[in-house]
Amino acid sequence: MSTLLIKNGTIIDVENGGSYVGSIEIEKNTVKRIVKGDDVLPEGVHTVDAEGKYIIPGLIDMHCHINERFAPHFVASGVTTIRNTAGNVTLLSTLIEQPDDAPIPRIYASDRMIDGTPGQWGPTSYGALVTDNPEEARKEVRRQAKVGAKFVKLYGWIKKDVMAAAVDEAKKYNLEVAIDLVNSKDVTALDAAECGVTWIEHASGFAHEMYKGWNLFVDQEEWRHIDWENPDQEKIKELCEKMLTYNVKLCPTLALYDQAINYPEYWSPKNSIIESASKINFIMQYWNQHVEHIDAIKKHNAKPYNLQKATAKIYYDMGGTVVAGTDTPALLYTYPGMLLHRELEIFVEIGFTELEALQAATVNAAKSINLDGIGVIKEGSIADLVILNDNPLEDIKHTKDIHLIVKGGKAYTQEEILRHVPSEDEVEKSMATFMEEWEALEASTIK
Repeated sequence: MSTLLIKNGTIIDVENGGSYVGSIEIEKNTVKRIVKGDDVLPEGVHTVDAEGKYIIPGLIDMHCHINERFAPHFVASGVTTIRNTAGNVTLLSTLIEQPDDAPIPRIYASDRMIDGTPGQWGPTSYGALVTDNPEEARKEVRRQAKVGAKFVKLYGWIKKDVMAAAVDEAKKYNLEVAIDLVNSKDVTALDAAECGVTWIEHASGFAHEMYKGWNLFVDQEEWRHIDWENPDQEKIKELCEKMLTYNVKLCPTLALYDQAINYPEYWSPKNSIIESASKINFIMQYWNQHVEHIDAIKKHNAKPYNLQKATAKIYYDMGGTVVAGTDTPALLYTYPGMLLHRELEIFVEIGFTELEALQAATVNAAKSINLDGIGVIKEGSIADLVILNDNPLEDIKHTKDIHLIVKGGKAYTQEEILRHVPSEDEVEKSMATFMEEWEALEASTIK
């Protein structure tokens, strides 16, 4: 028996850009049937009247760092799947194992990142392994595969031989490897691609390859000849052509930098999700700490920002995979879930069509990590849907004007989802329990 019927909405086919009025019959967590025209509809089931509304697949944030405290904010924002790009799979296990229709996103997660000494986030911890030893990196990849990591995340201070070892070991477990090269001192995007790294996070490392010897830590005066405001399109195209031969995928996280560079005029629409996120003490404290250093943050991130935007568009136009992500809650005011809508707006601002932007957070995102039945609306697909009040193909800003969210076949209002936000005490208890388990595990097996 059907569990839900969404009736008479305009269904957007993100694969080809078409749209049509129809009804979606959902059984448990799956789209059982899509009914067009005058076909007979089931009776006696929970029915949502979607007349005048627009239905898109649940959105996918392809680069973020989820926490139990703000997990519901993603789904309330229409983000029903996330790619957790560095964290700890064991810490996230409670979220990962939630029922299919729970008001938290599906999680495709890496484990702790592997970085070189001395570690950009400090020494080895539950969130990072810091090493210059290739064998330690191999051992860590094996451990991550065992605990269920879906991919491996490398960080910018990793040595080239350690990167090569991690990539080689990951291949044995059919795990893709991602790398963040924003703060790299010597590894470039092309180095990573040639080594077998699949994902370049933040579209980083391109400037390092285009201007050999440049990085964010050298005397910038020596590189004043670089026109950061107007990136060299030909240089970017030449590098993108090389990167394409390795089938590298990009997640540029443009909204991350946009929020910082535009402070205090950052993107902050007034809605219940942002209001709720602003009440989470540890996030606000973290963001406010960054505000204290905003001039340095702007200087640090403004230089390569236009190059990253140009790279994302050129790489996509040349046939490369470019997907939408946010890096929430990094830097400042990167609202969990909601910031993905700003990312899609920026995609359109740099030349993507509304459909192409939407695809970057739905069908193309799902394909890039081989998620079957996600990111599309068709018979047999997973019933993760967002019902919008207006047409996102006419204006991408409409993606944040949400009427209802369907997660795993269950319909929610945003307010219903936000009632599931746990208290800080609950999260602190969960974290304390995890830390006890992690420290015991570390003492017995991890060096």
